[in-house]
Amino acid sequence: MTANPRHPDLAGRRLLLGVSGGIAAYKAVELVRLLKKAGADVQVLMTSEAKRFITPLTLGTVSEHPVLSDVFSVEEEGSWTRHITLGRWADLFVIAPATAQTIAKLAYGFSDSMLTATALAARCPLLICPAMDHDMLVHPATQRNMEVLTGFGHVVMPPAYGSLASGLVGQGRLPEPEDIYSRISELLKSDVADAEGPLSGRSVLVTAGPTREHLDPVRYLSNPSSGKMGFAVAEAAVRRGARVTLVSGPTFIETPAGVERIDVESAAQMYDIVMARRDADLVIMAAAVADYAPEETSSHKLKKEAGEITLRLQRTRDILREIGERRSDEQILVGFAMETENGLVRAREKLETKHLDWIVLNTVTEAGSGFAGDTNRVTLMNRRGAEEQLPLLSKREVADALLDRIESDFTRPAA
Repeated sequence: MTANPRHPDLAGRRLLLGVSGGIAAYKAVELVRLLKKAGADVQVLMTSEAKRFITPLTLGTVSEHPVLSDVFSVEEEGSWTRHITLGRWADLFVIAPATAQTIAKLAYGFSDSMLTATALAARCPLLICPAMDHDMLVHPATQRNMEVLTGFGHVVMPPAYGSLASGLVGQGRLPEPEDIYSRISELLKSDVADAEGPLSGRSVLVTAGPTREHLDPVRYLSNPSSGKMGFAVAEAAVRRGARVTLVSGPTFIETPAGVERIDVESAAQMYDIVMARRDADLVIMAAAVADYAPEETSSHKLKKEAGEITLRLQRTRDILREIGERRSDEQILVGFAMETENGLVRAREKLETKHLDWIVLNTVTEAGSGFAGDTNRVTLMNRRGAEEQLPLLSKREVADALLDRIESDFTRPAA
């Protein structure tokens, strides 16, 4: 079997694929087919509920291995230790689809099937691909369980947005097999950063996501930023060989492989971390940092009283401006501008007043642009007067286009 030339790193790699009982289980067949075509050795583990949606015979045929389900199989002598040997055999354990039930079992260490027992014994990384109805996904119990798994060091791949089996539309779909396949390839790369990449030897600092400015323990001022653009930039930079630090506000996005991530909540916290790391060769400030924060924060929940309340706000520190004022001549500094009107004029003013090399203008009112979505329509501007409007692209494509243009600005050899 010939490996897929786009992902030669899968040739000879050993994968476990756990399939749990959701309607998206049918996608496992195509995922196995892609992995086998790329030269991987795939062993499928199914829960008993998964067999209601797809037969073990189908997955066993495409994987070329008998599908395993029970920890104690009467068909195989010595199978009571099979979950241990499989946990040591695999390079990566992928669970797709991962239902709410399976996610809960993984979070709390249940071992009542070959899938969960092997996950508990596995020494390899786990890639967990949730798939369920939107309301189940956003329930605090499911969100907590996914946070637990992330805390264990597992990778949780965000579900896709679209039509669901319930007839509703929302986030909760299993990502397409090609997308899971690409994520598997990224995780299995032995050299996450390309040693010969155009940013090899460079340090890159990226900010992403919103900040939260608390009024009291349960209320805060924020914005709808998802962090997707900044995370896409961090991922693109590490693929090009850079040493990447990502400073992120609150967001539920998995950390790109090879990226050092530092989580913050408020603008003040982001200021402290960014200023401590500001000496990077390339600084890309994609976060939507709050411009204002409450003058006072209550340590107790503010009670609802009759009449109005007055909320006094104070300016937060301008992180981008302060970096621009302290930057070295060798650094490259990139900012983002989110505008609703007069975008070109305001972005050019921000470029000049904050001493930037590049600015990315995002007009939130344009279709396909703005917060939370997977696409952007941006204009790239630099201090030499260049101005380039890009078509509607995925945020990953925008990140690559931006770095393509920045790379030629480095005037000194990499360290």
